[in-house]
Amino acid sequence: MEAVNLYASRLVTRRQSFTPGHRACSGCGEALAVKLVMKALGRDVIVVMATGCMEVISTQLPYTAWEVPWIHTLFENAATVATGIESARKALLRKGTHLSKAKIVAMGGDGATFDIGTGALSGAFERGHDFLYVCLDNEAYMNTGIQRSSATPFGASTTTQPAGKVSFGQSTWKKNMPAIAVAHDIPYVATACHSYPFDLMNKVKKAVAVEGPSYLHIFAVCPTGWRIPTDMTIKLGRLAVETGVFPLYEVDNGKYSLSYEPPELRPVMDYLKPQGRFRHLTPELVDKIQQRVSREYARLMGKCGK
Repeated sequence: MEAVNLYASRLVTRRQSFTPGHRACSGCGEALAVKLVMKALGRDVIVVMATGCMEVISTQLPYTAWEVPWIHTLFENAATVATGIESARKALLRKGTHLSKAKIVAMGGDGATFDIGTGALSGAFERGHDFLYVCLDNEAYMNTGIQRSSATPFGASTTTQPAGKVSFGQSTWKKNMPAIAVAHDIPYVATACHSYPFDLMNKVKKAVAVEGPSYLHIFAVCPTGWRIPTDMTIKLGRLAVETGVFPLYEVDNGKYSLSYEPPELRPVMDYLKPQGRFRHLTPELVDKIQQRVSREYARLMGKCGK
């Protein structure tokens, strides 16, 4: 059962700010995540998007899937551009210019967030700019050919760290990007997944309601890069949560709380087995992953007072 505010309406607007007709792959979890984010944000928003899958599939000249102010920028500086917009608005307000209080939202994939744009994001958090940063995490550089990123999980086979006779794939563990955001003492940090849509949308609304920077980390299933059937997108997202691979939680002014707590964690193999990127794993490697997931989940439970 999805954990949501029982008093919140489950009626969602039909109006699309991120419209159908874009060129995402069939079953793209990232496109679904963006659709849900935009439904939660409404129309009074300015979106800054780093280079990546969502930028490429949604803005192939002369077409666009965006019906709100939208700016494409480079991999490394989505947070910088968002803070520039926020600073410019403050300057205009000081001069007495009448402006709407449009929400400012930056979006980037795991490559733009975990790797190339980390410095700009850290600086924006440290300076306390009032904007929401959304990380769309599909665990590799999918747009440019499924290369590994620091979000790629241990053991996954990618084009730059392929599994074979001399390698089992990704040899390092996934970077804990939400923990890095929390370390900046920003007001709100949360994880979400498109497979839990109301939880995701509620967290978007919470994130933009706070004063100061907020960070939302969305787990986005990629059938192409993960080598799964396109009709398994929602199921894989739920399996990631139910196995503890990607827990749903939020950190509100430093206080941790679980958004969804499975009665009992499923074996991590339930999540790994359907994916082609993990098909080469030995029982020993699966056991190593299971131990890591169990340990990290127990640590998170402790932070949540469980």
